[in-house]
Order: sequence, then structure tokens, then C-alpha cells
Amino acid sequence: MNINTGIPESKRLRIAEGLSHLLADSYTLYLKTQNYHWNVTGPMFHTLHLMFQEQYTELSQAVDLIAERIRALGIYAPGSYAHFQKLSAIKEEIDIPRAVTMIENLTSDHEKVVNTARSVFPTAEKGDDEATLDLLTQRIQIHEKTAWMLRSLLEE
Repeated sequence: MNINTGIPESKRLRIAEGLSHLLADSYTLYLKTQNYHWNVTGPMFHTLHLMFQEQYTELSQAVDLIAERIRALGIYAPGSYAHFQKLSAIKEEIDIPRAVTMIENLTSDHEKVVNTARSVFPTAEKGDDEATLDLLTQRIQIHEKTAWMLRSLLEE
């Protein structure tokens, strides 16, 4: 199929590859955050339960936007746990850590997503892909803000 949106195929492929890593990070973080929402305990239960729900709800919308951007570039989006595991910088959570460790883990993971998004930026710039640049800017802002809010919970 011929796609003529002004971004050459080689650049579309590289952008989509970077977005696939962002999708894998975001989906893995979504799953981890939902796991924490279900399993958090302790004195901060109510606050964290609600906060984690807000975060995984936002992430569920984000993965759809990222996958649809990959598809708009003419590439199939990855969509399996096995594929996400290969692409993601975020590790799945097997155990149920204490609430403070959950906060620390999610803070670190949101920072990892920021770094993944930033790594795609130069490729999208070289491809004159304003739509992807806009998506990346929004994702960076959201993940930086979320990391800051989580980090604030750890301060004494």
C-alpha cells in the first residue's frame, strides 16, 4: 500500500519502531499500575488506590493513542505480552511489594517512559513528523508530572 503523508517510508519505519518501544513501556506500566491498584495495602491504601486508578485509566487511553499513531504511519502495532516484554524497559511485577516500594517503582518507571519518549524525539524531528512530536510532548509532560507527584509522596 502506498502511503503518501510526506514522511518517507524509511523514516516512518524508524519512528514506528521507537513508538513501539513507547507502547510497550506504556502497556507494561499500565499493567503494573493496575496490579498495584488491586493489591495496595497499608495506611495510605485509600489515597494510593484512587491515585493508581487515575494513573492506569490515563495509561489505558495513552496506549490506544500510541498504537493508533503507529498504525497511521502504516506499520502494525505490537500487541502481545511477549512482544511488549522484548521491547519494554520496564520490568513486570511478579511480587506484591509494600506501598512505599510501589511508589518508588512507579516513579522510576514513569521516568523510564519519559526517557523512551525522548529517545524517539530526534527520529520524529528528522522525519518532519509533527503529529508524533505532539504525541511525544504530551506523553513526556504527563509522565514527568506523574513521577513528580509520586516522588512527593516519598518526602518527609
